[in-house]
Amino acid sequence: MKLASLKSGGRDGALVVVSRDLTCMAVAMAVVPTLREAVENWQQVAPALHDLAGKLEAGDVETIPYEPAKLMSPLPRAFQWADGSAYLSHMRLVRKARGVEMPANSETDPMLYQGGGDGFLGPVDPIPYVHTDWGLDFEGEIAVITDDVPMGCSPEQAKTHIKLIMLCNDISLRHVMRPELVKGFGFFQSKPASAFSPVCVTPDELGEAWTGGRVNLPLLTAYNGEEYGRVHAGRDLTFEFPDLISHAARTRDLSAGTIIGSGTVSNENHSEVGSNCLAEKRMIETIRDGEPTTRFMEPGDTIRFEMLGEDGQSIFGAIDQTVVSG
Repeated sequence: MKLASLKSGGRDGALVVVSRDLTCMAVAMAVVPTLREAVENWQQVAPALHDLAGKLEAGDVETIPYEPAKLMSPLPRAFQWADGSAYLSHMRLVRKARGVEMPANSETDPMLYQGGGDGFLGPVDPIPYVHTDWGLDFEGEIAVITDDVPMGCSPEQAKTHIKLIMLCNDISLRHVMRPELVKGFGFFQSKPASAFSPVCVTPDELGEAWTGGRVNLPLLTAYNGEEYGRVHAGRDLTFEFPDLISHAARTRDLSAGTIIGSGTVSNENHSEVGSNCLAEKRMIETIRDGEPTTRFMEPGDTIRFEMLGEDGQSIFGAIDQTVVSG
């Protein structure tokens, strides 16, 4: 089942069920008004939503065209957005270029930071460019949406709480990030609003590509219309989503509608598969040449993230954004 949120004037949008081929949508208002309410009442409403999805595929319901420009991020806002660093190849590269060692427990204890969940950009909304010295960067990620997760939840139990999966552009301001990290108190100003794919899907939509904790497919990244990365999301992954969820729930309950991000999808063989952020390429240049030459994003630049299934069909639709002066 594929779900999305239509721009409707309300902060949470209007829930729609999307066809598997991403051509049309059916309004789900009669079942539940918003995705937020759907996740909060998943056991009660999921069967009716699946029924509506079946009728949509059979052509038995009234539909509207699938138009990403009319969609918000699946959850336009979330009570909690926590992003991890599950791909340590990304962290190793960034720290190596800075001459900083990895934390001693980095391979046994997941890293998470709490992002701003009060508002997200839509999948094709422009990325505002405010200051030239902020170092605007994109980061391609996978994210999951949970139902209510109890404190102390084990990784095995956490698998059952993953209800929906989507893509993410975790936008970063690299030059703002450095002084924040020096303070030792975490990200805040360096993490503006993120964007998510037009569509989120139930795990069964991924078939064998979903193994309960990871997506075994490449994330396709195009920067200014040219392929920038074809990084496999199922490889070089130190922590699966159940590990991240269990870590986040160690000392607190997680409310339904919590979003957990994987961190930048990254493989060890960067030179072969490319990257999902500009920072990785700049770090490679720094290690090789002593300084980076790749610039950060500027107005007019475009970034696109997409993932295709084994049948070649887009699974989540595409995050397709342009940087504009803001």
